[in-house]
Amino acid sequence: MRYSNFLITVILISILSSGCEDFTPVPKKRAYPRVVYPEKAYKPFDESYCQFTFDQPVYATIEHDTTFFNEKAKSDCWFNIDIKQLNARIYCSYYPVKTRADFDELVKDAFEMTNKHNVKASYIEEFQVDRPEDKVYGVVFNVEGPAASTYQFFLTDSVRHFVRGALYFNTEARPDSLAPVASFVREDLDRMVMTLKWN
Repeated sequence: MRYSNFLITVILISILSSGCEDFTPVPKKRAYPRVVYPEKAYKPFDESYCQFTFDQPVYATIEHDTTFFNEKAKSDCWFNIDIKQLNARIYCSYYPVKTRADFDELVKDAFEMTNKHNVKASYIEEFQVDRPEDKVYGVVFNVEGPAASTYQFFLTDSVRHFVRGALYFNTEARPDSLAPVASFVREDLDRMVMTLKWN
């Protein structure tokens, strides 16, 4: 009886030890959903309610914006550039400049709107736009970190026109996962900034 118990114990230990392997579980690498980018191509923005044109992506739609917080927009030339495929929207607003005080106030507001992102931004880089041949001047703001808007700009001729734009994604601000998509849309915005011309 003792021998059979010993034998059963040895067999069980042999079976259990042979089933054990040197296996160390390794967690899967962190991954983000695959993004299918549209092919880069552009067409002219030529909406009749605006006094300028620029190259817009063919995969974007223009939505005329006639209200501002349930009030009438300050100009007929307010619009959104919607890139549904990438869940991105560029909010654009136009202001006619009538006086030097108007111009100074608009520039001040553009800097203040960008600086509101300093709470979350790790860094804001400014680029001057200086295209005297087209009378287009302004500033582009690249916002780094988990800020709501990663790209903002204003363009003006300093005497009559002032355009402001801001890029937002309809998702939580996660810089690591959004970085490739933001970079793709920034190319479109850079193209817009470099091709804008007053009518």
